[in-house]
Amino acid sequence: MNGAKQFNKMFVAQLKMMFREKQVWFWNIFFPIILMVLFMIIFAGGGDDDFKATIAVSEPVQTAASEQLLGQLRQVPVLELKNEAPISKEQGLEWVKNEDVDALIILPESENASSLQLIVNTKNERSATTQVVSGVLDKFIQQANLAAAGAQPVFGMTVSSVTSGEVDLKYEDFLLTGMIGLSIAQGGLFGMVDLVDMRRRGLLKRLRMTPARMGLYGLSSMLVRLMLGIVQIVVLSLIGVYGFGASLHINIFSLAIAFFGGALVFNAMGYLFSSFSKTIEAYMGMANIASMLMMFLSGVFFPLESLPGWLQPVTQALPLTYFVDGMRDGLIYAESITNGAFWLGMSIMALWGVVSFLVGAQVYKTKSISEEAR
Repeated sequence: MNGAKQFNKMFVAQLKMMFREKQVWFWNIFFPIILMVLFMIIFAGGGDDDFKATIAVSEPVQTAASEQLLGQLRQVPVLELKNEAPISKEQGLEWVKNEDVDALIILPESENASSLQLIVNTKNERSATTQVVSGVLDKFIQQANLAAAGAQPVFGMTVSSVTSGEVDLKYEDFLLTGMIGLSIAQGGLFGMVDLVDMRRRGLLKRLRMTPARMGLYGLSSMLVRLMLGIVQIVVLSLIGVYGFGASLHINIFSLAIAFFGGALVFNAMGYLFSSFSKTIEAYMGMANIASMLMMFLSGVFFPLESLPGWLQPVTQALPLTYFVDGMRDGLIYAESITNGAFWLGMSIMALWGVVSFLVGAQVYKTKSISEEAR
């Protein structure tokens, strides 16, 4: 049988094996879709313009200054008073304890006092709402001090951002591309489970004894994985764009390089895991550990800058970090392949792939020699 016919038959066989393997479909298609939809709903459902914090205000002593502060608080758009009229301190504390309000603001407690108190529930002390209320109140006090001193602010600040994309990027764009990178990576990490099963049943040993070319077998398997990766990109992009309003700005060259490079690297890592695994359970355990570790430390869901400083070196050592960055360069930033940072990331990722493949091949070779010796 010539090489072309042999390759075609192996490719069809690999396709059939992939369709029969339910775990591959779950980890490569359904699991990324479930995660992406959940995160889109939780974190991308509303904008900052819809933010409101419910507060209560206590005015222990009614003075001209406290009345002025109360009037100014009523005009802050993100603060919504539960009760328009001031309430007692005891009533406010009860509301905070029962989480009926997000915070209690106590105006100066005497004519000579000049400080306001912000009281929140201990359970919500570090919540995003508490941080926003604290920031708003701090700015409010600064403006009140300027007004009391009769001074006008000299400097101000405006915030804007620039992007190589055609429009401002949203969290939906960030999460969509992160999930695409994660799903392709999982396709490689979990996609070599059939090698473990074949070796366990002695099929690999029998295959080596036939005229079949193992190189063609590996090439057909790789082509099937690449096709699955393309399916992942298309399916997740359709859900992200039409389901959640994500935007794509594609540079086909950087996207192709990142996609093919990442697919090869994570297939090599899956190949490495399969070389050490005697059972499917052992293989899935190693793949799960690697996937979970990289999932939360590689900028899939949140920017790496939000992680603690001591974790930053770990994130810079993980291949998924550079793969996700590369996919974002190709899918939303439309980054050119002339970017030096892009090639640096691809090089570090490729190093992972080369080392994984060489170590995996050596382990397979060692095991084959030991089996023949017996």
